[in-house]
Amino acid sequence: MSVEPVPEKTAFKPTLGLVDATMLVAGSMIGSGIFIVSADITRNTGSVGWLMFVWLITGFMTLTAALSYGELSAMFPKAGGQYIYLKEAYNPLISFLYGWSFFTVIQTATIAAVAVAFAKFTAYLLPQFSEDIVALDLGFLQITPAQLLSIVVIVLLTFINTRGVNSGKIIQTTFTLTKLLSLLGLIVFGLIFMKPEIWAANWDSATMWDMHKLNVDGSIASYTTIAAFGAIAASMVGSIFSSDSWNNVTFIAGEIKNPQRNIGLSLALGTIIVTVIYLLTNVMYTGVLSLQEIAAADKDRVAVSASQVIFGNSGTIIIAVMIMISTFGCNNGLIMSGARVYYSMAKDGLFFSKVGQLNKNSVPEFGLWIQCVIASLWALSGKYGNLLDMISFVVVVFYMLTIVGIFILRKKRPDAERPYKAFGYPFLPIIYIIMGVAFCVLLIIYKPEYTWPGLIIVLLGIPVYYLIARKEIKA
Repeated sequence: MSVEPVPEKTAFKPTLGLVDATMLVAGSMIGSGIFIVSADITRNTGSVGWLMFVWLITGFMTLTAALSYGELSAMFPKAGGQYIYLKEAYNPLISFLYGWSFFTVIQTATIAAVAVAFAKFTAYLLPQFSEDIVALDLGFLQITPAQLLSIVVIVLLTFINTRGVNSGKIIQTTFTLTKLLSLLGLIVFGLIFMKPEIWAANWDSATMWDMHKLNVDGSIASYTTIAAFGAIAASMVGSIFSSDSWNNVTFIAGEIKNPQRNIGLSLALGTIIVTVIYLLTNVMYTGVLSLQEIAAADKDRVAVSASQVIFGNSGTIIIAVMIMISTFGCNNGLIMSGARVYYSMAKDGLFFSKVGQLNKNSVPEFGLWIQCVIASLWALSGKYGNLLDMISFVVVVFYMLTIVGIFILRKKRPDAERPYKAFGYPFLPIIYIIMGVAFCVLLIIYKPEYTWPGLIIVLLGIPVYYLIARKEIKA
């Protein structure tokens, strides 16, 4: 790996406006999670009150973090976003560990998961892409048509984004607007055709806050008080994954017009839009499906079950098309923005030097293709789902470190220009940190399998960093 810092030859072109940035925030957040994870949350909490609470608290944390990031994005409107913030607040090692985790798992495994979700729902329309068919048996690995289609999607979107940021922008804005309108349509139809008796049973004031484990077979199990907190933390793994990637707009700061204003504003607008839609979607679920039907949805596909109630047999096709649109647009945003982090790492001499070069279209093409290769390997492995559960802990840890960085930079650089200051500082950032710590501690206690693998991945980056740093010193 070459570690020499890369001289700038071609600059990023600031061509994205506020609407484009907002669509990147919302589009990167909405993938397939909102259509699926409410089943697991319902099984863990067993009541509509706690189902909504998990989504509400996740939305609050996401919005609070986004508003806090606005200050950092205005101070450092550069490509790389969170990687830059961590470097400025702490040191190159901390920022490298974030970039390392981002490249090895956080971004690439997410791209793989979203692409495979696209392929799985394509199989509703074209059964030959089913994940249950073996297209190639290598003995140690069985490859399905769904995995092959997911790789085609990753490669296609990567190629489109190598043609320039405008190409990715058109896809992002078009697909995000389409899925927002589709979700709103589903919500409206669901509320129009909701079943009063199901709504009344789900929202019964006497039972709506009765937390318990709700099994697929309908049996229930009570929690102790402490175990109930663990159930909430476990539930939030899914909702946090569904609400993640809102920070991707910060990675592409070098291509946004008036970034000091538009990044912070797009973070606020995008996260508010998605949080409201997520809450309304779950309200709709509880109007057409009983809690038991939500918990026992086939393969956790709650949206399919709800749509079948609303639209009949055609409901499955409607949701399949919606998820295909949603995941395609989501992956475009993830692919577009992710390569900018590797670009910033290369500029610091901490990644392949070629990744720090822009092509004739002013995008980091080599970084896009490396990301494509790793994401495709994750898609082939079939292990991305478990990894994403494991990495949720690490994602929140890095969010907390970044928000703590606001306090550090206020002390280290009190006179630095801050075109925008974190909303509700210091109270909201402190509340986020407290909630984040509680989430992580509860996962360590009750779901250690969600924590130690992610930590191992992060810690593996330490010897890699010092190996690169030693080579750089010798050079």
